[in-house]
Amino acid sequence: MTKLMVVALVLAGLAGAQAQTFPSRPITLVLALPAGGAVDALARVIVEHMRGTLGQPVIVENMGGAGGTLSIARVVRSAPDGYTLGMGTLGQYVISGAVYTLPFDMLNDLTPVALLPNVPYWMAMRKTLPANNLHELAAWLKSHQGSAASTGTASMARFCGMGFEKATGTTLQYVPYRGGAPALNDLVAGQIDLDCDLAANSLAQYRAGNVKVLAVMTKTRWAAAPDVPSVDEAGFPGLYYSTWHGIWAPKGTSADIVAKVNAAAMAAMADPVTRKRIADLGMDIPPPEQQTPAAFAAFHKAEVEKWYPIVKAAGVKAE
Repeated sequence: MTKLMVVALVLAGLAGAQAQTFPSRPITLVLALPAGGAVDALARVIVEHMRGTLGQPVIVENMGGAGGTLSIARVVRSAPDGYTLGMGTLGQYVISGAVYTLPFDMLNDLTPVALLPNVPYWMAMRKTLPANNLHELAAWLKSHQGSAASTGTASMARFCGMGFEKATGTTLQYVPYRGGAPALNDLVAGQIDLDCDLAANSLAQYRAGNVKVLAVMTKTRWAAAPDVPSVDEAGFPGLYYSTWHGIWAPKGTSADIVAKVNAAAMAAMADPVTRKRIADLGMDIPPPEQQTPAAFAAFHKAEVEKWYPIVKAAGVKAE
């Protein structure tokens, strides 16, 4: 047996032992958004259940900035031992890759672990804006310079706004935010006019009457707010915007470790109490067959291939 073969066998044995004892200490989940928003709420609901399955604390660390790419870079640079994971949305883990010049590759330098719940976007606005439907909003925007939130340059909020601009022949002035929570604060305060927001993010403020919502950007109405018309009903069919969430590990993380984390995430989404808490956030859980690492990896790749050309064609640049 050659020295190289001996080294390979030793390393394989160490990796196997590591996977068998994982986790033996707390895990850090680096969330690519600030605290306080709907994605942060989802993360904390999921990890609360995962702690029980894994037998170790799972600590959520919020790290926004640069479209979420700073947090992703931290995950990419981490040891592939399962103790540093990343969580984010379509915006950070797909669209940001087409906007920013990155020192890593979204597909080749990450290991997809689990697909998490999804949620639509909706057109929210300050409650004092004198429009009660999308057509009235379009008319108002043609005579006013409206401002709209953009949670980073590479955000679905931005693309939703751009889609509405194109459909109505209007122009918006985008105001960048590090996350949905600070954008929502300014919308409630009347500091900005519009936010095509992650619906779960502003659901409580809508129910409290602190913001207006004119349409949910889906083909059908949203179960969490059935009184809000779909964008089709509102007169602008096809302007569909939603996002999904996921967990990733660094490239090179062993399949056994990925499987353990995935099993913990899937157990959380299968638990009746946790499912209700997710439903209360207004989020939909994907079918179990879509939650597996292999299915999520295929889905992530397909989303990158779908969105990169769209983002490049739109000419959105990093701010």
